[in-house]
Amino acid sequence: MLTERQELILKTIINDFTQTHDPVGSKTVMNQLPIKVSSATIRNEMAVLEDKGLIEKTHLSSGRVPSTEGYRYYLDNLVEPLQISSSVYKRIISQLDQPFHQVNDIVQAAVKILSDLTNYTAFAEGPENSELTITGFRIVPLFNRQIMAVLGTSDGDVHDQVYTLPYNVNGDEIEQAVRMINDQLVGKTLDQVTPDYLKKTLGNKLKVAHVSELINLVEDVINDAASEQTYVDGQINLLNNISLDDISNLRSLYEMIEHNDLISSILDNRQNLKSDRYPVRVSLGSELSNDLLKDYSLLTAEYSVGSHGKGIIALLGPDNMPYSQVIGLLEYFRNELSKKLLDYYGRFK
Repeated sequence: MLTERQELILKTIINDFTQTHDPVGSKTVMNQLPIKVSSATIRNEMAVLEDKGLIEKTHLSSGRVPSTEGYRYYLDNLVEPLQISSSVYKRIISQLDQPFHQVNDIVQAAVKILSDLTNYTAFAEGPENSELTITGFRIVPLFNRQIMAVLGTSDGDVHDQVYTLPYNVNGDEIEQAVRMINDQLVGKTLDQVTPDYLKKTLGNKLKVAHVSELINLVEDVINDAASEQTYVDGQINLLNNISLDDISNLRSLYEMIEHNDLISSILDNRQNLKSDRYPVRVSLGSELSNDLLKDYSLLTAEYSVGSHGKGIIALLGPDNMPYSQVIGLLEYFRNELSKKLLDYYGRFK
């Protein structure tokens, strides 16, 4: 652990560096410290911080910059989230105060708002809710034997997928199947409708050709409804943290972010780095599983929608971001997202 004065100096260096992105010298620290300390004493304390690996010297300046270890110490012990400004507050309230018709729309709008506010890449996972029930199933004819299977759930969301029917399945059989599916599945939770349940209930009662294909169709739509939805916005902001030397990594970063499984695995790292101080957890690049993210930080916060489940909202930005501001923003934003979703779900009571 550091002395109180060393902590003040480290905090001052990090706060200044995240605002200016320039190495910080002893004179700058002396002018910003809330206590009166001589320049010589500050230089000595900075030397101690450097010996401990918390700050480091760059080749281009006599000043110092925070190291990864310095950021981690600061995040674990010193960071103080800032309250958002009234203009940011009004912007969030205004943009969330829209007539959304689905949970997906709300969460997708949330990541766009968060990305626009920070100029970082924003992610979210929708609320997990194993208690969602099926409210209806229908099949919409398209063309060339293509159909759209549509499943409604108790949160007001609609899930659909397009399929091509076998040639020897006729319209009457489809109508019979839809009636049977609704009779058997409406009111059931998504967790209850397992593959075995579908085979037992539909497989034994549907008297149509290609029963297995129809059961697979229903299973696919239900799996889609039950799966975690991942949302992304602001991928272009990755350019803000890429130097000309690293431009070859940009395509790999884009591909990684577009691949939802990889996003989910990154977000899952949050379980390994829980913060006892604040609801926002910060993973530095060296703590993430992908080397492409070594110069980034991932901030994640859980939002709760009561009995309707929990989700994750996250930001990926440069490791020298102004953490106090961004953590304060994410803390506030997760609460507003929860309120908006609770208000939406309240319509279905």
